[in-house]
Amino acid sequence: MQNTPSSTPSTPSPRQVITLGGGCFWCTEAVFVNVQGITDVESGYCNGQALNPSYDEVCSGETGHNEVVRLEFDPAQISLREILEVFFVIHDPTTLNQQGHDVGTQYRSGIYTSAPEQLAVIDTVLAEIAVSGTYRKPVVTEVLTLANYWPAEAYHQDYFANHPGHGYCLMVAAPKVEKFRKSFANLVKH
Repeated sequence: MQNTPSSTPSTPSPRQVITLGGGCFWCTEAVFVNVQGITDVESGYCNGQALNPSYDEVCSGETGHNEVVRLEFDPAQISLREILEVFFVIHDPTTLNQQGHDVGTQYRSGIYTSAPEQLAVIDTVLAEIAVSGTYRKPVVTEVLTLANYWPAEAYHQDYFANHPGHGYCLMVAAPKVEKFRKSFANLVKH
């Protein structure tokens, strides 16, 4: 009798985390909950000075925090590069501290890393954007290590899903979701 290797169940790939600031977190979250390979999306605040800031405190601009979404993803299903490609299509990375009518440091474009190896991918994507001519103005997206992260209040989580008829959701979030669906049909969750 010949020995054959036993089949071992495949081990799930380790999840990774990247945190993105692309304006109001309601809009960014609304897109990324629909992305295949994203296993968890949480709205929150990061890279400011205050401990456990409230939404009102962040909106004052006094805490230095950014409105962000913390994305947990399965790199066997989606790469960091693909996530960044979506990110750069659904927001304007050339406006400093602003996305549309939302103005303030809490709406800045930002990528906040959770692992040093993410920097190489981010640097490559940013370099490609810089030479591509995609944007008429320079990209002002800050790239920093994630710091002082706090989840947003419960009522901000899944906001678009829970309030699809809200004016802001209809006018701002829904078009971003639609743009994602049209631009990245291959990445839409089924």
